[in-house]
Formats: sequence, structure tokens, C-alpha cells
Amino acid sequence: MMSKIKIAQSINIKQMKNIQYTLKALALLILFTLQASYSQAQAITPKEPMMVNAKITPTGELEITPSKTSSKNDFDYLAGKWTMHNKRLKTRLNNCTEWVEYESTDENSGPILNGIGNTDIFKTAYNQVNGALYEGLTLRLFNPETKLWSLYWADSNVGAMDPPVVGSFEGNIGRFYCKDTFNGKPVIVMFKWDKTDKDNPVWSQAFSPDNGLTWEMNLTNTSHRIKQ
Repeated sequence: MMSKIKIAQSINIKQMKNIQYTLKALALLILFTLQASYSQAQAITPKEPMMVNAKITPTGELEITPSKTSSKNDFDYLAGKWTMHNKRLKTRLNNCTEWVEYESTDENSGPILNGIGNTDIFKTAYNQVNGALYEGLTLRLFNPETKLWSLYWADSNVGAMDPPVVGSFEGNIGRFYCKDTFNGKPVIVMFKWDKTDKDNPVWSQAFSPDNGLTWEMNLTNTSHRIKQ
């Protein structure tokens, strides 16, 4: 009789250990899932307001207003030649966390059109489309009436101007927005310029797939002025 009790107790202990192992495994699985979900959310959730001087109206329009200090001189700091370190997400709006890094050069014309515009030429050996030398052109125009900048981009792969991003600088931070499509889906595009360090300004691009509720930064670069 005692041996049967010992056997039963032994079986119960084994069952309890199996249950404990199972519970531990489930806890680890839940923790891993939560961490993965948190990491994915972090990749697309901003730590600061992104829609500044811009909003989506009740009719779904993108409404952009200039800052009080918006000026035709906002981009004068970009005149000259630059080297640039670039980072881009390998894929976009896909919870991707892998970045591709590459170098480039850029030359800015300085003010044109009596000071209300400027252009730059971007060049890099990195081209994710065909491996050829990649060149891009930016045309920036300031509207004296609306006090808003429009930034146009074209590159050697497509040969057409993207829809302009429109906005202004608030202090040293400039934000410029437009509605566009990515892989056939509507997005809001934002360019952000940070000219706090005018010899090493930082630019970034972000997409929002949900009218500005969440954002994914997918491209950024830091420029370094080439001093003559």
C-alpha cells in the first residue's frame, strides 16, 4: 500500500514539474511576443509631434499653414558643397528594422530667382534599383504670398518630379508634407530638416499610412559641410 502511495506521489510531482515547465514556456512566449509587438510599434510611433503647422481637415484635405517666422532665407545655410552619410530602411511600412548605410555628395546652388528658390544635386554610387550612378535633384521654391516652401524631388531612376512637400521652418526645425501613394496605398510624406548645427544639418523622411496618427522614418542623412 505504501509503495502505491509513493508511486502516486512520484507521478504527481512529475506532473507538477511538467505543468511548471509549460507555464514557464508560455510566460516566455508571451513576453517575447509582447516585446516584438512593442518593437514593431516603436518603429512607427513618433516620440514627438509630427504634424506641426499641418492637419487633416474633416473633409480629408491636408491643410498646411506657415510658421510666423517663415522666410525666403530659411535654406540659405545649405549653399555650398557637402558630403553626406545616409541610412534607409531596407523595406518600408513593413515593420522592417534593417537599415542600409551609404555615402553621397551634394552641391547646393544657393539662392536663385531673386532669393525665393534654390536647387541641389545629390550623387551616390548606391542605387537599389539598377546599380548605376544615382543622381537626384531638389528644387525648393518659397511663395511670398503664402509664406510656404514647396520642395520638389526628381531622380535619375524615374525622371519625373514627385509631388512637392510643403511647409516651413519653426525655429531650426523645418517640416514639409504632402499626400502621395506608396505601393498603391495612400500615405502622408514628411520631410524634416534640423539645421541646429548649420555645418552638420540632419534631414529625414517619414511616411504615415493613417493620416498622421503614426509615422515610420524610412530615410535619413547627416550632411557635413566641405569648407573651402
